[in-house]
Amino acid sequence: MEVTRTVVLPVTRDEAWEALTEPERLREWFANDVELDVRPGGEGMFRWDNGESRRAVVDEVAEGERLVLRWEDDSRVELELDDAPAGTRVLVRETSPDWGVALELEASAAWAIA
Repeated sequence: MEVTRTVVLPVTRDEAWEALTEPERLREWFANDVELDVRPGGEGMFRWDNGESRRAVVDEVAEGERLVLRWEDDSRVELELDDAPAGTRVLVRETSPDWGVALELEASAAWAIA
């Protein structure tokens, strides 16, 4: 299952990249506690106040352009940044081998970075 969304953020590409890769910025909009080593093979841990947590491994990094994370359940999220007239276009592609997880991904794909 694959879910793809495009979001245009009213910020520069550098600001969008920071919001997607810096733990303190990720805490603002994604998870309550974040550890992320943004380099190929780096690990990430995302925890929420409800007790849920997810581990990830960084598969790909192209600074300011592309970030690919592989979750522990073999689902993946690919984030691609590009300039847009109104800011930065972020393409989010989430894939999962499991239909149930894919539905959760689709629900979470409507996120917005403030």
